[in-house]
Amino acid sequence: MDEIDLDARHAEKMRKKKEARDKILASKTIEKGLLIVHTGKGKGKSTAAFGMVMRAVGHGMKVGVVQFIKGRIETGEKAVLDRFADLVTVRRMGEGFTWETQDRQRDIAAAKAAWEIAKEMITSGEFRMVLLDELNIVLRYDYIDLAEVVAFLRDEKPDDVHVIITGRNAKDELIEIADLVTEMTQVKHPFRSGVKPQQGIEF
Repeated sequence: MDEIDLDARHAEKMRKKKEARDKILASKTIEKGLLIVHTGKGKGKSTAAFGMVMRAVGHGMKVGVVQFIKGRIETGEKAVLDRFADLVTVRRMGEGFTWETQDRQRDIAAAKAAWEIAKEMITSGEFRMVLLDELNIVLRYDYIDLAEVVAFLRDEKPDDVHVIITGRNAKDELIEIADLVTEMTQVKHPFRSGVKPQQGIEF
C-alpha cells in the first residue's frame, strides 16, 4: 500500500472517529460545578490542581485557594498567582507538614481555621473555583470531622462552584460524592534515588 492509499485510509478513519465523537459530545448538555478529588501516592496532585487554577484564571474566573499544609513553603505557584491578585485569593493556613510541627493540637487548630475559610470561600458567591490543597491529609489525621466536610460539600456547595481537593489517601466517603476522581500512581520518583525536592518541580 502506497502513501496515497495510507493517507486516504487515515482520513476516512479520522472522519468516522470525529463523527462518533461529535455525536457523543452533543449528548453532554449538563454544565455544573464539579467536586474534584486528586489523590494517590504519585506526584502531581497539587500540580494538576494548580493547572486547573491557571486555566480558570485564563478564562477570567475568580479562584480561591486554601492551603491546609504547605503554609511555610515559598512556592512557585504562590509567586505566580500573586500577580493575579484581582482574580485569585490564596490563604496559606498550614503550619507545615505534620512531622515538622510535631504539635497535634496546633495542627488541629490550623486545620479547623482553614476549613472555616474554605467554607466561606465556597459559599460566598465570589469564587467560581476553590482549591482545597492537601485537605485529604488533615482528614486522614482526623483534624477536622469527615462527616461535616462530606455533608457540607454534598449539601451546601453551590451548583456553579468547582471545588478541587488534593492529597493522598482520600476518604471513601469523599470519593463517593465526588464528580471526578483521579488517582496519581507512582511509577518512578527521583527522591528514591537521592534527589532532593527542587524549585519548579516540587514547589
